[in-house]
Amino acid sequence: MCFLRIPLVLCALLVGLAACSPALEWRSLVLPEIGIEASLPCKPERAERSVELAGQAAQVVMHSCDAAGATFAIACAPLAEPSRAGAALRHWRAAVLAAAQAGTASDRPFQPEGALDLPQSVRTAAEVSAPDGSSVHMQAAWFARVRGDTVQACHAMVYARALPPATADVFFAALALR
Repeated sequence: MCFLRIPLVLCALLVGLAACSPALEWRSLVLPEIGIEASLPCKPERAERSVELAGQAAQVVMHSCDAAGATFAIACAPLAEPSRAGAALRHWRAAVLAAAQAGTASDRPFQPEGALDLPQSVRTAAEVSAPDGSSVHMQAAWFARVRGDTVQACHAMVYARALPPATADVFFAALALR
């Protein structure tokens, strides 16, 4: 569960450091390890952690970076029990929102091309708390996909003190499953 809290903590630290960053310069990057192509305004760093998703041990690989006061992250984990993909997405979403002390969260369906058609595949917007108690805007998405002979649960997110809707829209629209 600690891994799910890392992006918020990093966000709080990086948001302050990135206040002087240049404007967003989007570039398409392939993240072959998780099989996703994304448009990011920064070069991502990689992290890996073991977590539990709905009773399943999972090895999550995350790529994240910070630009112009926003933190962007994409993470995927192969599931030991593919039939529990929906439960894994629901658990991951709940864990992230709880760790971030989210207020009201609004969901809408989110299904990148090639993702499994699951009701738990959503894009969520919420106001969350930074460690210093200030409010941070978060947009996040959870989806699952078949990759080879496995099913992956995936999570993409962007956090910022000020998050223009267009920034989140560019990020999520550009996610391509490979």
